[in-house]
Amino acid sequence: MVMPLSSRAWTVDMVLALPSDGNRYELVDGDLLVTPAPRARHQEIVGRLVFDLTIACRADGRFRTWASPADISWDDTTLVQPDVFVIPIEDALTRDWARMKVLVLVAEVLSPSTAKQDREQKRRLYQKHRVGTLWLVDAETKTVEVWTPEALFPTIETERVTWHPPGAPAPLVIQLAELFSDG
Repeated sequence: MVMPLSSRAWTVDMVLALPSDGNRYELVDGDLLVTPAPRARHQEIVGRLVFDLTIACRADGRFRTWASPADISWDDTTLVQPDVFVIPIEDALTRDWARMKVLVLVAEVLSPSTAKQDREQKRRLYQKHRVGTLWLVDAETKTVEVWTPEALFPTIETERVTWHPPGAPAPLVIQLAELFSDG
């Protein structure tokens, strides 16, 4: 379960000073979110997304794919660790989390302990910071919610999810049956 640790406003510096204890610490508008290490199924899906997105980004040449742990921050009260994210090559080559602020695509794989925060607080944060595309990946329902910065409601994908960044020669299409397969 994700839980705020106190009613006080946390800062990025305070979060970065916390011990490395196996938990994931994130900060959304000053609220500290603490989640346990992800389950194996979660990591399996993250790995598949990283693999597919890495191939697509390398072929395109303009983007790089990363997976958390990462420290993405837009201000002193925000520090998130997207499960999978794609950024412009120029930002990636800095290899400096502080300079990685333009997220072209974010994929959050929902877990029982993170689904509420991913769908609410983090989704609103990503929309506020104009993340190009947000995928909320739900292994339990085998669906992907697709959000854009302007969306009031998601598009719910049940067969495939497509990502076609502007200028890319072809879209990346991920079949959800393969993404959620047990094999």
